Amino acid sequence: MRENGPVTSATRQPETPAAAVPPRLIATDLDGTLLRDDKTVSPRTVAALAAAEEAGIEVFFVTGRPARWMDVVSDHVHGHGLAICGNGAAVVDLHGGPGAHRFVKVRELARENALDAVRLVREAAPGTVYAIEQTYGFYQEPAYPKLHMEIPDTLAPAEKLLAPDALGADEPVLKILAFHAELDPDVFLNVARLALGDHANVTRSSPSALLEISGPGVSKASTLALCCAERGIAPEEVVAFGDMPNDVEMLTWAGQSYAMGNAHPDVLAAASGRTVDNNEDGVAVVIERMLAERQ
Repeated sequence: MRENGPVTSATRQPETPAAAVPPRLIATDLDGTLLRDDKTVSPRTVAALAAAEEAGIEVFFVTGRPARWMDVVSDHVHGHGLAICGNGAAVVDLHGGPGAHRFVKVRELARENALDAVRLVREAAPGTVYAIEQTYGFYQEPAYPKLHMEIPDTLAPAEKLLAPDALGADEPVLKILAFHAELDPDVFLNVARLALGDHANVTRSSPSALLEISGPGVSKASTLALCCAERGIAPEEVVAFGDMPNDVEMLTWAGQSYAMGNAHPDVLAAASGRTVDNNEDGVAVVIERMLAERQ
């Protein structure tokens, strides 16, 4: 279903010491966090996730990736679990395995907001080029670089891609990708945030100057908060992992949170703990210790 109503605040409320509360849910980012740099999930990590679920702890994958890029996870974790994709824009059921993913919740970026975002960021940072992520399509401007695995469905200016009569106009827009060839990534992020204000939410997960623009209030944290509220799970019962600025709100909201050893400085500042880097199975290290302490 589409979700357009008010979202839960992504603010930590530490009324109970988080470490004293048994975790009920693990929320982990993928790229740079759960996945190694070669985009694989190690056998150790697969075993740790399985052990957590066997102990009754639900596992959520929380990623900036679109739903169609989730096969890398469902291949390795036997097609179970839910994924929050597109930085909170969609919740996808992975049961059924690759090619059988089902949208459970969609929090779209309204086309009028999307057009405003395109204009405002382009005015603030001339030279910005765009791609558009939808539930079942990927579209980009001709000057947008080849950064992704697929060939776009259409090449056209963003204003045409977002027009009411555009190809795929009946499918929700999940996020806009904005790229700048010259600006420093963090500088570009700050420029875009100032330009957009409350028109949209903007973050980044790439080492390059590639921004991800979602609907107002839509983030990994706010969608995770909605999913947890539906399950009666409090923030203090969540353990979260991440490595990039798009993880900061989620790490702040969760009762326990871990920055990877390879994390961005903002992530290191936001998390309540730190683990080793993704190539050393930092998520598995924490899960193994957490499960050992429960015995």
